[in-house]
Amino acid sequence: MIQEIITKDKFEKLFREEYPRLCAYANTFLKDIEASEDVVHDVLFKLWENRESVNIDTSIEAYLFRAIRNKCLNVIRHLQVKEDYKSHNQSVLEEEAIQSADVMEASELNQKIHQAINSLPDKRKEVFMMSRFEGLKYAEIAEKLSISIKTVENQMSSALKYLKTELSAFISILIFILL
Repeated sequence: MIQEIITKDKFEKLFREEYPRLCAYANTFLKDIEASEDVVHDVLFKLWENRESVNIDTSIEAYLFRAIRNKCLNVIRHLQVKEDYKSHNQSVLEEEAIQSADVMEASELNQKIHQAINSLPDKRKEVFMMSRFEGLKYAEIAEKLSISIKTVENQMSSALKYLKTELSAFISILIFILL
């Protein structure tokens, strides 16, 4: 039982004699001198603080080494939880940054597409819009605009060629976004 070392003198002697060994033992787990010293201080302080109620079935040295080992394992678990949390937060931040960049690129691409469409000649733009945004077939467009199907085909071909040229710098971004 700990009652043998209740006195301040005996506890101080134990502290002086065991402190270096306990720190070295803690350091085998933590690989950090300062953290090891903190663990030893905590264990010894708790022992002194609870000296009246602590029951020790083995030797005081065995008790201290076991307490040091348990405290070190708790510190290691706590550090792992912190590291996992940090990694998780980093992943979330990176994903949000990527999504934000994707949204900005998509917005910029959308703006460029609209600018390119708006710069088409009026009839060509009208044919293109009816085909791509209203989903009309060439024959339906020709009938609505009272033009030949061949004219619709030519206007669409010219519109697509122009848009391809105007948007060529953004094709890789478009492919990336679509994939």
